[in-house]
Amino acid sequence: MSDGMLKVRGLKIGATVYPPGEKPHDIDIVHGVSFDLEQGKVLGLIGESGAGKSTIGLAAMAYGRGGVELTGGEVWVNGRDILQSSKGDLRSLRGGEVTYVSQSAAASFNPAKQIMEQVTEAAITHGKFSKAEAESRAVELFDKLGLPDPQNIGKRYPHQVSGGQLQRCMTALALCPEPDLVVFDEPTTALDVTTQIDVLMAIKDAIRETGVAALYITHDLAVVAQVSDDIMVLKMGEMVEYGTVDQIINAPKEEYTQALVSVRSIDHEEKAPAGVPVLKVENITARYKGTNFDVLKDINVELHAGQTLAVVGESGSGKSTLARVITGLLPQKGGNVHFAGRDLNPVMRTRPREDLRELQMIYQMADTAMNPRQTVGTIIGRPLEFYFGLRGAEKQKRIQELLDEIELGQGFQDRYPAELSGGQKQRVCIARALAAKPKLIICDEVTSALDPLVADGILKLLLDLQKREDVAYLFITHDLATVRAIADSIAVMYQGEVVRYGPKSEVLAPPFDDYTDLLLSSVPEMKLGWLESVIANRKMASAGN
Repeated sequence: MSDGMLKVRGLKIGATVYPPGEKPHDIDIVHGVSFDLEQGKVLGLIGESGAGKSTIGLAAMAYGRGGVELTGGEVWVNGRDILQSSKGDLRSLRGGEVTYVSQSAAASFNPAKQIMEQVTEAAITHGKFSKAEAESRAVELFDKLGLPDPQNIGKRYPHQVSGGQLQRCMTALALCPEPDLVVFDEPTTALDVTTQIDVLMAIKDAIRETGVAALYITHDLAVVAQVSDDIMVLKMGEMVEYGTVDQIINAPKEEYTQALVSVRSIDHEEKAPAGVPVLKVENITARYKGTNFDVLKDINVELHAGQTLAVVGESGSGKSTLARVITGLLPQKGGNVHFAGRDLNPVMRTRPREDLRELQMIYQMADTAMNPRQTVGTIIGRPLEFYFGLRGAEKQKRIQELLDEIELGQGFQDRYPAELSGGQKQRVCIARALAAKPKLIICDEVTSALDPLVADGILKLLLDLQKREDVAYLFITHDLATVRAIADSIAVMYQGEVVRYGPKSEVLAPPFDDYTDLLLSSVPEMKLGWLESVIANRKMASAGN
């Protein structure tokens, strides 16, 4: 078994669940998965949430997270079955031979310690290097990963660097002890596309230069295609398909893989505006309390009934801040927000009930947007009581109608959020917004936390509801694939300003301003060599300037 760096044979993983009102019982999460990984190669693990990707990745460290147990099979690392190893051997393995890069670097770093101390800790603890040697290697890695001022960035604290820089610091942390295997668990999912492309290239270069083996976990097939040699497609703990990147992308054999490859195939025909705008944002300027600079600068956009305005841009561009101004959570410094032919009061708590009813919001994280102690029926029923005074059988009938509209149907009224999947939770949030019979719904990154297939279903649902209800959507996102699928008009934001605005057909057609060009060129494409091609084009453009 010693010819491969990592060999997994018949891996089975289970857990005990405790359903409300029922007896605890055991479930299987991973069902006999097997694969090989050689030194210097990258295997991409792809599939929807709950497919077992992260669970399998952590099994490469003989670790079961959150009560998960490795119940069967073998995991061989460098010629030994680590599932049979002692606790002492596993301590040497984790952080030494095998390291881990999580999705959220911000949540993984200690905010009270400097970056250098955290990046070098494992290498020093495992006796790989002295402190001076580890710090020298860290500086080398900072440089390889394209971090600014590699000699001194380690002296900063996590909050003093950007999200993309911190994710690269975490990659340096994983590579510093010179491991044989790195598990990358959704390392770019939380990043903007413009930042993601740099981090992906840095990770790919680092893997190639160090010769480390890697498992790359993601639900984005276009991303994994840029860094992997082979791809394993997972669904509900079972391997659906395994092959080279070229085969999986260009000639997928299984129906599920074909669905992943063809995701975002929504054909939405752009609608021309008609009548008076539902929303008109006029010369809006805003700043946060206690600051002396504007976070929004002279914003002008409008949205008509039955249309979708997509507001796109990287983190910090002002997208969600604009939503806060429209909803009255952040009073504007200057300008006006006109809604349904009337001026909106800048402060939400002083707005009349009708304004509150007609302008609803769906949030990015459905988990935190619902009270976990309330049933689905209670969650959807609250706006029915508050705005329309519905009670008893009449309210129950309307709740069921809304559940039918969001394609959940019977049997969901008495469920709690914890008993729902991610896509089902977001559908309940959509039903809650629709319960108020709004004219405008602000959708703030509503699909960014969802798997592609689930997100596709949510987008199709929103478009169907829009046709039936003639509701307008202000859709905040950094996902250009989503924008192409659902938008009628687009506003591109950068550093608090709208740098490009108009119908989708015009905004997505050249010639582009520099930022829009950067944004559009950064959207991963499902083809081999795309990442290298984009980086090369940027270097040529930079040299030309």
